[in-house]
Amino acid sequence: MKLWRELGLFGLIGAVGLLVDTAVLYALKPTLGLFVARGISFLAAVITTWFLNKTITFQGRKSTLPHHRELMTYLGLMLLGGAVNYATYTWLVLSYEHVQSHPFLGVAAGSLAGMFLNYSTSKFFLFKKNSD
Repeated sequence: MKLWRELGLFGLIGAVGLLVDTAVLYALKPTLGLFVARGISFLAAVITTWFLNKTITFQGRKSTLPHHRELMTYLGLMLLGGAVNYATYTWLVLSYEHVQSHPFLGVAAGSLAGMFLNYSTSKFFLFKKNSD
């Protein structure tokens, strides 16, 4: 049951990250274009989800790293899922004119594609120790 709770919270926080990702993308795309803006929006989403997952999803677990190193490690781990996320986004943007017009669709598909990999790396590599 705890697994489903964590996965559910991770998914909800991922949805918050999706909103941050999309908002930053739409704010920056007129000046930076769809691809550079997406890189920045992804970073904003990673920082948001790190904080929320640390304090909510994995609150009973902790890493042994100082906060700044924990964030950098989380970012490194999220780049694996981020690569899947960005590849999915890029493929959809380049393949479908409708996604070019509505990049939210690519962001959402990419987020789903990377979610399970991101959950696994967070749970089993960073937030693996119980706080007992």
